[in-house]
Amino acid sequence: MFDPYKLDISDEFKQVISTLRGHDDKVRIILNKSDQVDQQQLMRVYGALMWSLGKVFKSPEVCKVYIGSFNSEAPIDAAKNPHCVELFEKEQAQLLHDLYEIPSRSCDRKVNEFVKRVRAFRIHLLIMGHLRANMPAMFGKDKAQRKMLERLPEIFFQVQREHHLPAGDFPDVVRFREILSAFDFSVFPKMGKSMLKQIDDVLSVDVPNLVRAFDNPYQ
Repeated sequence: MFDPYKLDISDEFKQVISTLRGHDDKVRIILNKSDQVDQQQLMRVYGALMWSLGKVFKSPEVCKVYIGSFNSEAPIDAAKNPHCVELFEKEQAQLLHDLYEIPSRSCDRKVNEFVKRVRAFRIHLLIMGHLRANMPAMFGKDKAQRKMLERLPEIFFQVQREHHLPAGDFPDVVRFREILSAFDFSVFPKMGKSMLKQIDDVLSVDVPNLVRAFDNPYQ
């Protein structure tokens, strides 16, 4: 929650927001006390807030900000900003509607989270398959593994380009390298087309069927 006179995002607040990364769809942002400034000032305040939020959330989607005066003890002050009273009332009604709908959207959020995990699992398998396919059959395994660990960013890019994957779905390369260094690439299972097809079928067939089942529970 922000107000027109307190738009700064402190370092502590940034740390709080960073802990919510991955749950951006659950965050609600409110520009409170908007009736305390006139229409021109409100436009500038809103622009400044969106610019600050864009640097902190680092999301490709624009954050939704509810504008209004959310005070249960006093009505909206129409003296300073009479042109936006209707806007404030609609924003408050939309926020309340959004909050009331949270339980009904629980299934959608769970399905979306499941899809994210399946996509991450698919990328994980593709990376494992690439590493396994480039391991020598007999000699020089340790040397080959060390080189691939050093070239892990390049390998990520090769897998991304070959399978037309978004870069944002890939894991953190430093953390991934740290975990991989404890394993022997030569014992990874070979990546077969049938295995990949099963995962693709989950995304293209099973998940849509699951969504339809939620939308029509009695059919």
